[in-house]
This record gives sequence, C-alpha cells and structure tokens, in this order.
Amino acid sequence: MGDGTGRREQIIAIATRLIASRGYSSTTVRDIADEAGILSGSLYHHFASKEAVLQEILHTFQHDTLSAFERIAAGGGSPREHLDQLIEHAFLTIEQRPDEVRIYQNETGFLMTQPGFEFLVDGAARIEEIWLEQITAGQRDGVFRDTVDPRLAFRFIRDAVWSTVFWYRPGGSHTAASLSANYLELLHSGLLAS
Repeated sequence: MGDGTGRREQIIAIATRLIASRGYSSTTVRDIADEAGILSGSLYHHFASKEAVLQEILHTFQHDTLSAFERIAAGGGSPREHLDQLIEHAFLTIEQRPDEVRIYQNETGFLMTQPGFEFLVDGAARIEEIWLEQITAGQRDGVFRDTVDPRLAFRFIRDAVWSTVFWYRPGGSHTAASLSANYLELLHSGLLAS
C-alpha cells in the first residue's frame, strides 16, 4: 500500500477536523497523531511541524477557491452574472468544505502576519481583486449603483457570505442553492416590498 500519500491525506483530514472545532492553538501534534493512530514522532515523518500541516490545509483551500473564482471571472456572462456565480460558489464551498472555511475564517487574520503564510496575503488580495472587478464593471455598465463604494460592497458581501459557516448546517431546511437564492434576492432587491 502506498502508505506515504494516504497517510499524509489522513493526517490532513484529521487535522482539518480538529483545528476547525478546537482552534489551531488548542490542537496539539499529539491530538492529531492520536486520532491518526500513530505516535507523535511519526507525524514528523510526513510534516516538518504542526505549522506545516496548517500551511498545507490553507494553501490547498485557498488555491482551490481562487482557481474557481478565476474560472468564473474568465467565463462568459455579465458582471452581475459573474458576481452571482462567485457568491453561489462561496455558499457551495461552505456546504462542501465547512471545516476548511471555518479555519480560514478563524485563523487567517492572525496568520497573515506570520512568516510562512505570505501566500495567504497574496491570495486574499487576488480574490478581492476578482470580486472588485465584477462590482466596478457592473457600475460602469449601469447595472450596479455607482453611489456604493465598491470596496465596501465587497467587504459587506464577503463578510455576510463567508460568516454563514458559523451557523449554517447542511441537511437542515436550507441547501447551498437556497441560501444563495435568498441572499441574492436580498442583494438584488433589498428588504423593502416595493
């Protein structure tokens, strides 16, 4: 059995679950190793440190998310369609990868200031750029109101969408699709019934 790759993936999966529920600082190498059924020392055959485990989790997650956003932005359609698709993809990601989203939400503010996590800063800047491009293009086209500061609009949307990971539970009365539909209706039409 190709133990190396499979074991690495198992360690990543366990670490992701533990860090998402306990937080990075409260999750020890021993916790991860115990869950994986290996000795703490054995974990170091696969990763140089606990930090290296977290780097891999976040690097993979951010890379996947950014790649999807790049594909959406490069596809056909209007800025409004692109923005809707970015939002829909974000809700789908929350449904499919909640632990990684939770880690990203909880840990990256601090980690962006730490050596070895510079990629987070670069990736976040590129993600913001993609979303801002859709908002400003929509304003130029007259589809979005130009009285709204595009950077503020991005931050309102980003924080509203991604923070749902803390209360949304898949399998309940809503799916990623219905969350998106409700959010987009609110974003497009507001709350006023006029």
